[in-house]
Amino acid sequence: MNAAVSPHIFDVDQDNFEAEVLQASLKTPVLVDFWATWCGPCKTLGPMLEKLATEYNGAFRLGKVDVDKNQELAGVFGIRSIPTVMLVKDGQILDGFAGALPEGQLREFLSRHLQPQEGEIEEEDVAEDLPSESPEQAINRLQQEIAAQPDRAELKLDLATALAHAGHVAAAETELNSLPANLATDTRAVRLRSQLDLARSLEGTPSSDVLEQRIHANAQDWEAHDLLGLRLLLGDDPSAGLEHWLLILEKARDWREGQAKKRLLAAFNTLDDAELVSRYRRRMTSLLF
Repeated sequence: MNAAVSPHIFDVDQDNFEAEVLQASLKTPVLVDFWATWCGPCKTLGPMLEKLATEYNGAFRLGKVDVDKNQELAGVFGIRSIPTVMLVKDGQILDGFAGALPEGQLREFLSRHLQPQEGEIEEEDVAEDLPSESPEQAINRLQQEIAAQPDRAELKLDLATALAHAGHVAAAETELNSLPANLATDTRAVRLRSQLDLARSLEGTPSSDVLEQRIHANAQDWEAHDLLGLRLLLGDDPSAGLEHWLLILEKARDWREGQAKKRLLAAFNTLDDAELVSRYRRRMTSLLF
């Protein structure tokens, strides 16, 4: 595969990943293609991606990662099969897919993220003028809307999100599991499922006060750091939670088979603060490489 067929296509490695993918995605989305020379489906998908990158003429850039030459980089993204493609925007993974999709589905995938919807700005401006509502108020409102419009499946995703924010993990999972296939893979649904997975890890664990006491007594109590990181992430101080995992990554990278890195990657998928994710992803990358 030739990454030089277009100025919008480039090779990605550990040296240029931060600058050419993470930082560059703050201005232009980057589609990252994980491939290998021996991979048959990659030989089908690669040329189609290159064709679309040229056709889109700068709407996105295509970064190609040879997984055989960049195994640690592939590990950071948790790549389990190839080809795998991920769309990075504003410093975070926005969406992705595995396998060689036909060209029609590739175009549909790109159009979901690279073509702004008409009236989007106006709708956001209106939303900013509306009074904020509590999670419980949102739950009541959405339940009424679903009863009145049962065919609007997207309301179930809104309800699942509101239930999760209110701490109703089991109810949120029930709504999430009832989504139709097209919504089950929606970016919001994937992010919410990651949040619920992390929330389940806290069941039966000590309170934040107890965990802080443990850390005060033993600064190398990595389990306490890990659990407190979860509580802070899912609470009201996600940046403080991320700091705990960065500390583990720096001081005890191999603790529980690299759990800190896994936590960070999962956390990035739950946060919708692009600047925060970008900043901490860069710090994680600097520690790993």
